[in-house]
Amino acid sequence: MKHNFGSFVKKESLHILRDKRTMLVVMLIPVVLMVLFGFAISTEVNNVNVAVVAPERTDGVSDAVERLAENEYFTFCGYIDHSDIDRKLRTGEVGAVVVFAPDFDRRAAQMAEGVPTKPLIQLVVDASNINTASSATAYMQGVLLGTQSQQSMFETRMMFNPQMKSAYNFVPGIMGLIFILVCAMMTSVSIVREKETGTMEVLLVSPVRPVKIIFAKMIPYFAISCVVLVTILLLARYLLGVPMTGGVWGIFSLSLLYLMLSLSLGLLVSTIAKTQMAALLISAMVMMMPILMLSGMLFPIENLPMFFQVVSNIVPARWYIDAVRKMMIQGLPIVAVWKNCAILLGMTVVILGVSLKKFNDKLE
Repeated sequence: MKHNFGSFVKKESLHILRDKRTMLVVMLIPVVLMVLFGFAISTEVNNVNVAVVAPERTDGVSDAVERLAENEYFTFCGYIDHSDIDRKLRTGEVGAVVVFAPDFDRRAAQMAEGVPTKPLIQLVVDASNINTASSATAYMQGVLLGTQSQQSMFETRMMFNPQMKSAYNFVPGIMGLIFILVCAMMTSVSIVREKETGTMEVLLVSPVRPVKIIFAKMIPYFAISCVVLVTILLLARYLLGVPMTGGVWGIFSLSLLYLMLSLSLGLLVSTIAKTQMAALLISAMVMMMPILMLSGMLFPIENLPMFFQVVSNIVPARWYIDAVRKMMIQGLPIVAVWKNCAILLGMTVVILGVSLKKFNDKLE
């Protein structure tokens, strides 16, 4: 019996390896998504063109402008007149303009002595892109205030991600998305294809029990997913520079649990869908959209309406992404995310049990 089970695993593995298009999709999509989200899609402040309006170029103004020009996230485009602000912003020559007060040094001295005074600096920012505008404004204020020790009325510390790198945010999220695509979609399509071509009936008359046939089909995809997982972790660490201070083995172990959950979802889809196209649509759309919208990958869960916050609790990727972020970025060990692990384990047991029961019912 063990020999028969091993033969089924070998047969399915060879079938997958011979399908060059499937292998290309499975191995290429994770790399493309990681590079795309890590480099091309960026929400961090970077290369913002800044001009300066300074009626009096005093030492304080010069020091502030010099520090701003030296900052790698801004490009200093020179001094302009106050009348050119609107034109420069409308034409896109600059994204922000820093306007210093005429008596900047005197007001700075008064502020240092605790004397109430009007604002010393005015920031005029192109807000057509609100994400870039808000990020640039907040970061620019920190740079300008930090250059004037007399104005340093507060200290700002950005914990865990001081450079506000978007890759730190996207990598855990894209991991949660990739494994659903690779495991759930490929597994469901593979099983449904066997039903469509009629080979599933041939397999079921073999001495191997139906449940073992299903596990034999899942094992090769689990092995491929492990290869994808290792590839993703290597890209995240050495290409995107994402830290893994919580421990690589903890992240790997949690990801293996999530892989099993994704495979179980794929099996569940195969019991619902009757055609490969239906399985593909259910896996790609019904599963992918909740991951993008309700998992915290793109939008904070706390910002969602209360109804969607409640619904997000049944999205497995929410708990996985939250745990991976804590382990990668915040440096927490796996024991610190035991609640997330317990929820994912419970979901895996329930989904796998329901899937096997529905599969056996269909056979009967």
